[in-house]
Amino acid sequence: MHWLEELFTQPSTVQTLLVLSLISAAGLALGKIRIYGISLGITFVFFAGILAAHLGVTVNKDMLMFAQNTGLIIFIYSLGLQVGPGFFSSFKKGGIKLNMLGLATALAGFALTIATSLAWHRPITEMIGLFSGAATNTPMLGAAQQAALQIDPAASGTVTSMSLACAVGYPVGVIGMIFVIIVLRKMSSGKQMEQRMQAEPAKPVITEFQISNPAVFNKTIKEITSLTDTRFVISRVWRDGKVSIPASDTVIREHDHLLVISSGPDIEKIKALFGEKENKDWNKEGIDWNAIDSRLVSRRIFVTKQHINGVKLGSLRLRNLYGINITRVNRAGIDLLASPGLRLQIGDRLTIVGETAAVENVGKILGNEEKRLNEPNLIAMFIGLAIGVILGSIPWSVPGMSMPIKLGIAGGPIIVGILMGAFGPRFHLTTYTTQSANLMLREFGLVTYLAGLGLDAGEHFFETVFCMDGLIWIGLAFAMAVIPTLAVGIIAQKFLKTDYASNVGMLCGSMANPMALNYASTTVDNDEPAVSYATAYPLAMFARVIIAQLVILLLA
Repeated sequence: MHWLEELFTQPSTVQTLLVLSLISAAGLALGKIRIYGISLGITFVFFAGILAAHLGVTVNKDMLMFAQNTGLIIFIYSLGLQVGPGFFSSFKKGGIKLNMLGLATALAGFALTIATSLAWHRPITEMIGLFSGAATNTPMLGAAQQAALQIDPAASGTVTSMSLACAVGYPVGVIGMIFVIIVLRKMSSGKQMEQRMQAEPAKPVITEFQISNPAVFNKTIKEITSLTDTRFVISRVWRDGKVSIPASDTVIREHDHLLVISSGPDIEKIKALFGEKENKDWNKEGIDWNAIDSRLVSRRIFVTKQHINGVKLGSLRLRNLYGINITRVNRAGIDLLASPGLRLQIGDRLTIVGETAAVENVGKILGNEEKRLNEPNLIAMFIGLAIGVILGSIPWSVPGMSMPIKLGIAGGPIIVGILMGAFGPRFHLTTYTTQSANLMLREFGLVTYLAGLGLDAGEHFFETVFCMDGLIWIGLAFAMAVIPTLAVGIIAQKFLKTDYASNVGMLCGSMANPMALNYASTTVDNDEPAVSYATAYPLAMFARVIIAQLVILLLA
């Protein structure tokens, strides 16, 4: 059994892989444990690595650094691909306010961190590490560590100290964010919460209208849509008991019934345009759309052909050529209005209404080969990773700074990932991956990074925590987690009239804290916290990764 002992104790490539795998498996298993409904989830891998290091487990340092950096790059690039399609659109309408509040939360946290470093005469690297834990943001820690190594490639002790501070601050950050949610919930009025929960959902809804407004009698659909800025799609027209698929030149008559897909908040505006809203619920489950008219069928068609990727829906002229109607576009589980300017992406699922032969012909044009979606598009993946690493390595000269700035292996890949996810289809780059594949990449990268991070920081963790400096770190981490979020949350709620559900979701997104989001979701009866989290998360994550590096380069 001597070989088995050597396998676990002698530093080597195989031993490093074995140790990291066992730490990851143990951490993921422990992450399923819930205390009062709260779980650290995947982050438990970090603490499993700390415990292993405390027990004396050591591995080859070069292999450990390679595993950490590779995991971080894969995680943060996949994250960029995930949030890229909605990154720029999140600035529209109410998203602007949520993004600015999330950015304000991040900036307030950095300001407090810098002030704490100056007041306590502690290294800014140590305080950034502590803030990374308080903000439950390990990508920010990775970016800051890369900046510290850029200044001094031999600063392994500084990097370890940052990991140690992050480990101390992480659980405190989770507790602190939950404390903020409890306070804001107490401060929010029951009336405000009730009004929000009863509000119309923002996702597309189907409504039936009867034409009774003389202003639209005998006008074509094209003429009617020019009368309003409201976006909607007319799926079907009933006239004299017969159903038809409308085209842009279809003339609307008095007493026609229209089936309209629109955003929930726009229903009243559309009612004013057409006249009367029918009470029938067309959004409930189990409606047999094919039974509405025997000549018409409703099918879901997948976009799988490469040359359709990035093409505007209107430029295909499918309605005019085939007499069909595209009512909805589902992308990554989210329903979008089928507007002419919407650019299609590989993996989009279109709901198409029309005659059977016409729908089948449209399916051939779009591809509709669902099996092809399960094939990984690795070319764009590796191209993006390569460009991200190159971008992160470019030195950028900044006036007033003696050392050029590099985005690093965290900043470069996330920027390229976001840009590839947002604009890749326009250049016919297939960046589509199934949700499960993207999740697999992100989870694998993050788990590998966290396991290595914990193993690197864990040797002196317990002796650091159970001393005066450790207790001070805990107090500072709690302040870093609570003060910025609570201040921004109160301002948003009291002065900017942001409702409670959106407010706490935005704060959780700005802190990249899914554990606190899980708790926040239990305090309301809708999914508004998750929507706000997704809206504020991309910009806040991007800002923290970049600003953390700038702070280290400027002040370290």
